[in-house]
Amino acid sequence: MNATTLPAAPFAGLDRSAVERIVREIVLRSHGVPPSQATRQAEPKLVVSISARHCHLTDEHVEKLFGPGRRLTPEKNLYQDGFYAAAETVMLVGPKRKMLPTVRVLGPTRKASQVELAFTDGISLGIDLPVRASGKIAGTPGCVMVGPAGAIELSEGVIRAERHVHMSFADAEHFGVRDGDRMSLLIKGSCGTVFRDLLVRADATSKLEVHIDTDEGNAADLDHAEGVELLRQT
Repeated sequence: MNATTLPAAPFAGLDRSAVERIVREIVLRSHGVPPSQATRQAEPKLVVSISARHCHLTDEHVEKLFGPGRRLTPEKNLYQDGFYAAAETVMLVGPKRKMLPTVRVLGPTRKASQVELAFTDGISLGIDLPVRASGKIAGTPGCVMVGPAGAIELSEGVIRAERHVHMSFADAEHFGVRDGDRMSLLIKGSCGTVFRDLLVRADATSKLEVHIDTDEGNAADLDHAEGVELLRQT
């Protein structure tokens, strides 16, 4: 097998992920893979999902809303392994009795209940939504949740979820980012735009997936986008 010869000092000023990407392409080319195909093989699959209004519940709140001994009923698996849309829905009641009648519950259950809405949902409910990362609910507004077996009053937990990107540690290395960093999402098309400051949420098992809310997805006409691309912010 013939060795591949690299030019002297070819990688000065490049980070590790860029070096690995270049070396990977060189190896593929040495095996007869065209440059364009080599690039496609090197890029991880990116999924961009619109996260519609939903809520997460504790085991205790599931029983209070849907009855003693009740557990969530998985109805549809989500893109991330182990997560699902449940058959159960709740009604949300905000200030001055403004309501959202059907809000989907997502599973599995969590240690704290949380409601995630888009900006326009907050207007409909009469709540000024703070933008927060999921789980960061201290000091946020609350609401009343109504189910077929009862109601609960959340003292906090109603947010507009900060747009973010899930990825594995391997994906993070590919893009040259770490958990907690920020990236940009380029959406190409007639309503193309760039969403900046996506929060990177990296762990050992997540698939590469961006979550934006319904307002953001509609503004960019994501359903008719010609392409999407993740960009490292400088």
